Amino acid sequence: MVSSTGGRNGGHDDAALDEIELAGELMIAATASSGDRLPTERIDEVLLDRVAPARAEQEGEG
Repeated sequence: MVSSTGGRNGGHDDAALDEIELAGELMIAATASSGDRLPTERIDEVLLDRVAPARAEQEGEG
């Protein structure tokens, strides 16, 4: 049996965790929304707020 957390650095595991975190953030935003659907503008806000820290992190590593 192989552990999903042992022996791996980055790659698909990190991408999957990022997608799970993003989906969670979108679900939280949808739950807080008063309408039946999450407005496109709010989705953009959630996505752009998430991209900004990632870019700052990448630029700081250079």
